[in-house]
Amino acid sequence: MQPPKQIFTKLKKIDVEELNQLKKRTDAATLVIIFFIVIILARLWFLQIHYGSKYRELADNNRVRMLDVVAPRGTILDREGRTIITNRPSFNIVWVREDSPDPDEIIKKLSRIFNEEIAVLLKRVREAADNPRHIPIMLKEDIDWKTLVYIENNHYELPGVRIEVLPRRDYLFNDLGSHMIGYLGQINMKELEERKGANYQSGDLLGKRGFEKLYEDELRGEKGIMYMEVDAHGFEQRQLKGKEPLSGNDLQLTIDLDLQLEAEKAMAGRAGAVVAMDVKSGRILAFASAPPVHLEDFVGGISTKNWQALLNNIKRPLVHKTIQGQYPPGSTYKIVTALAGLSKGVIDPKTVFYCSGSMKFGNRRYGCWKEGGHGPVSLYRALAESCDVYFYKVGLKVGVDSLEEYANRMGLGHKTGIDFEYEKSGLIPTAAWKKLAKGVSWQEGETLSIAIGQGFNLVTPLQICQMTSALANGGILYKPFLIEKIIDPEGHVIKEFQSIIDVELIGMEKNFELIRKGLVGAVNDRYGTGKAARLKDITVAGKTGTAQVVTMEKYKEVDEEDVKYKHRDHAWFTSFAPAENPEIAVTVLVEHGGHGGSAAAPVAKKILERYFAKKKKAATENVQDEQASLQ
Repeated sequence: MQPPKQIFTKLKKIDVEELNQLKKRTDAATLVIIFFIVIILARLWFLQIHYGSKYRELADNNRVRMLDVVAPRGTILDREGRTIITNRPSFNIVWVREDSPDPDEIIKKLSRIFNEEIAVLLKRVREAADNPRHIPIMLKEDIDWKTLVYIENNHYELPGVRIEVLPRRDYLFNDLGSHMIGYLGQINMKELEERKGANYQSGDLLGKRGFEKLYEDELRGEKGIMYMEVDAHGFEQRQLKGKEPLSGNDLQLTIDLDLQLEAEKAMAGRAGAVVAMDVKSGRILAFASAPPVHLEDFVGGISTKNWQALLNNIKRPLVHKTIQGQYPPGSTYKIVTALAGLSKGVIDPKTVFYCSGSMKFGNRRYGCWKEGGHGPVSLYRALAESCDVYFYKVGLKVGVDSLEEYANRMGLGHKTGIDFEYEKSGLIPTAAWKKLAKGVSWQEGETLSIAIGQGFNLVTPLQICQMTSALANGGILYKPFLIEKIIDPEGHVIKEFQSIIDVELIGMEKNFELIRKGLVGAVNDRYGTGKAARLKDITVAGKTGTAQVVTMEKYKEVDEEDVKYKHRDHAWFTSFAPAENPEIAVTVLVEHGGHGGSAAAPVAKKILERYFAKKKKAATENVQDEQASLQ
């Protein structure tokens, strides 16, 4: 076998110059590669290290969205701890602009779904224009079930639109205490500016009136935070860990739920006010203004139609009549006239004036409500039967300035100081006031009208109740108050409110006693004007009042029911009980109700009956508990 044949390759002679050229090219390419690698590494360093936290945050924002979680507002309780206002879940439609590729089309679709004007939705969008685009804009609150189902079933056609569940006020007794409780509304631009730094944003709810506004900071609570993972289209994928919201504090009122319910039931269909007060502390037990406003109309923003209906209502539901309604006090003012006469010494219990049914002064006759007259009248009978002629004569003897002095001492003509918004001061005139306000001098004939609560006199129902309370307790004017306690979510009392004495009238005890006796007669005597407030087992003291709105000469021959509503007299009744040891004062004003004895006194009676029925029941239960504990 022959060995394999060897193959030899002949190498050409190496060109050194060509080799050097190749090496230069290789080195240049290497440098270029290294240069780009350095640039890439530098860029990676800047992105991953130097700007890493910034881009990590941006990436997380694309993947994880941080949302505020609204805290449930604190509940509102009555004096016994019974819940009046609490919270319920509300389904709302919000829109995230950065998740919507075609915002105009989304707004058009939602307008059709909500059956609402596009302008209304655009207004809400404009109000949130300064907010970051990832913050949801509230477009519709408290939607119905049908709308909720439609949005859920078609959410892929509505990018950026989602349903948000928020706590919403639940009015357990419908419109009970509506003027007192108040309502919530979306925060506006001015309010946002005023509350900078307080963690409010567009779309948040804010107290607009009543306790909801006055105690906004206490009721609101602290927002929580929810982290939600979303996909590239903004659709939520899963919820991550967050911070739970902290509920707001609870408000415990001085209001007695039973008395408030009774007052509003008795005033149903009427216009006016009821105030019930604890005469020994100033606590308000009932605070009703009629007619009420429908609080649910304000949830999600009141419609133009409903707002206009409130403005046009002849019974003025938007006026909180307990503190904003200003009325002539009518014959309830005779308490002041009697007090001024006794204190100035121009009358005593035995002073008698003759009432023939009218009194001539100058070239005019001033009539008494009883056309046939009362005959000879003393202080007791004048108060019990509300004789106008008697108080005309007392008023002339003391003069308008003295009447103002004692009215002022009894709390009339100035604000009571109750911790509530928009309280009116009323007006008790003097001669100097008329000269300044009207530019003419005081006429003595005007004093006659003032003495029986007519003329320029204006008071609020709360002022009359405070005056009655001071009369009942012997001369102490307590500052009225409505809040008993503020309680945190754990049930701890963080603030408790106490009685405050505004004025203590010294040296008038005897005069107060004489007036109180006359008021007992007004309810319990045969010819008393307040008989309709009489109770079987409790001695009630009270004073009726009928305040003219316009002169009634044009209606002299017209039946009362044929008088135009706005021209009818206002009906007053103010009272306290038990007369021997007063506990509660009740004042009722029925706008255009006619006579105090027939329109207002029966309302007061129902409230007093409820108060003493509760007290009797509680006493019986206490006795039964004591007996059970001994067995």
